[in-house]
Amino acid sequence: MRDVETRPRKYEWAIILAVFFASLPLILGFSLLILSSFSTDMVTNLDLKSLHFTIENWINVFQGRLAITGGIRTNILRITLNTFIVALGVAGIVTLVSTMAGYSLSRIDFRGRKHLMVLLLLLHAFPGVALIVGVYLLYRLTFPQSPEMVRFYSFFYVVLARGALEIPMSVWLMKGFFDTVPWEFEWSGIIDGASRIKVWWKIMLPLVKPGILAVALFAFLAGWQDIIYVRTFLIDQTLATFIEANIEAEYSHMPLIAAAGTLYLVPTIIFFITAQQLLLQGYSGGIKG
Repeated sequence: MRDVETRPRKYEWAIILAVFFASLPLILGFSLLILSSFSTDMVTNLDLKSLHFTIENWINVFQGRLAITGGIRTNILRITLNTFIVALGVAGIVTLVSTMAGYSLSRIDFRGRKHLMVLLLLLHAFPGVALIVGVYLLYRLTFPQSPEMVRFYSFFYVVLARGALEIPMSVWLMKGFFDTVPWEFEWSGIIDGASRIKVWWKIMLPLVKPGILAVALFAFLAGWQDIIYVRTFLIDQTLATFIEANIEAEYSHMPLIAAAGTLYLVPTIIFFITAQQLLLQGYSGGIKG
């Protein structure tokens, strides 16, 4: 019996070429962005004569200079730190909630379990922009009176709101990973006198590490690249809002913005290169219902 592993190798090249040509616009776009970050002028086509190599754009970015003339500066390290705070906060809250909820849905047959699982799928179907009016209403209703708390609250709220968008699908992914763990492992711990929480912490979580890492990675990237919720609720800037705010500014030097854009892409590229197998496990292992 033939399966996907025994298909003729000649078709593999056809598939690779099809994927390559479909990805070509993205590859060219990101390549031009990276080349422009090392040029005095924007590189807008494949004619490399327009590339005049310089690292001044990167020096200006790390010094916080927004223009090659004048004294307009910003604290780019602070903006990068803000981006990490949001991304790590989203990853933390999504991982915590999804590992606990995924375990409950996988192992405990409580009343309303199936309805809750359907509800999670429905919640995931709603795009974030469609929910932003209601989320903004909650933001205003819970806005702190103390001025000292406003900055902290904006970080807390954007992490909570952005994490809530990622939790439904993450719970489904984690449920799929917990479903792959045989019951015998869990029963052996319970028979030895361990509580359900201890079994979850000591036995189950180590067995679903790939799923936890995949969920954390997806959530981190969602928080890192978010712009709608960050722009709406966060007082401070992140790299996404910083680039968006300066693209159309009169004083902006576009190759410098290209350097900031490349800096913004670096964590995403690193994560996808180093975690390809993990992402595949997240998609394949976590979709078992």
